[in-house]
Amino acid sequence: MLMEYTAVIRTLGKGGEMYRKMLVSLLEQTLTPAEIVVYIAESYPLPQETVGKERYVYVKKGMVAQRALRYDEVKTEYCLFLDDDVYLPPKAVETLYRELSENDAQVISPSVFANHAVPLKDKVRLTLLGREVCRPFGRRWGYKVMRNGGFSYNNHPVKPVYESQTNGGPCFFCRKEDFLKIHYEDEMWLDKAYYAFPDDQVMFYKMFRCGLKILTSFDSGIVHMDASSTVSDSEEKTVRIVYSEYRNKLIFWHRFIFLPERNPLVKAWSIVALAYTYGVQAIKYGMMFLLGKKDKARAFKDGLSSGLSFIRTPEYQLLPKVR
Repeated sequence: MLMEYTAVIRTLGKGGEMYRKMLVSLLEQTLTPAEIVVYIAESYPLPQETVGKERYVYVKKGMVAQRALRYDEVKTEYCLFLDDDVYLPPKAVETLYRELSENDAQVISPSVFANHAVPLKDKVRLTLLGREVCRPFGRRWGYKVMRNGGFSYNNHPVKPVYESQTNGGPCFFCRKEDFLKIHYEDEMWLDKAYYAFPDDQVMFYKMFRCGLKILTSFDSGIVHMDASSTVSDSEEKTVRIVYSEYRNKLIFWHRFIFLPERNPLVKAWSIVALAYTYGVQAIKYGMMFLLGKKDKARAFKDGLSSGLSFIRTPEYQLLPKVR
């Protein structure tokens, strides 16, 4: 395989042993990277963990800011985009590149969250909420974006790779020039909330809308070790997540689902789908308010209000339209 790639990693430098394990796994690939470039947030100290092959570049802090870059330091055609807590078995990159080539696609990401494997009660709950809908029938798509801004997933993946409209973002592989086509820097509004969620969905769906063919690999063996899961969730953090999710998802729906749609019937259906999802959540958080969990209820209301306010601002109106 005559293919060179650069591993590009975004980090705050706090990955610890998981970060070290990832670096080692890169050097153990059957297709090793030509270079490892680490984009670390400004003012953060460099990690002590090292394999002696990394080059560090300081950039503005943010989940989007640390990925929406020009990558002028990258000289190879391909990039392996990584968070700092991903483990890659030795043939992982070889598998991604082969599947990308065989399927004539532009972007491939491993299935690192395995929605199809969650307990049945969680599948039912999330489906009823309209957030992550279990799709027992239909075999074309791995992950598909819905009219309410949520996503559905294949509940019985039997093939090693599926076409998708969205993916998890801890790891993906594509040409540098294809990534630059989406102008991800236009989505910096995500970083203005406490948490950028759903930044991965915004990025991949924008790739899809830009005409890039996206794949989900189910056989790469890549694991998201998830350094964030080692940090206990405080009540304050949970409240901020609620606020960020419903602010950003509303903006995503308006920008990527509602505005680009030209069919009036589908546009109307999109409004109904969103109304259902936010209506169910309003009932849920209304019950929480009555039970004394007022902070989360207020966070939902404030997130919705912030999203509505933002889409009326001149800043939002000046963003390039998604076609």
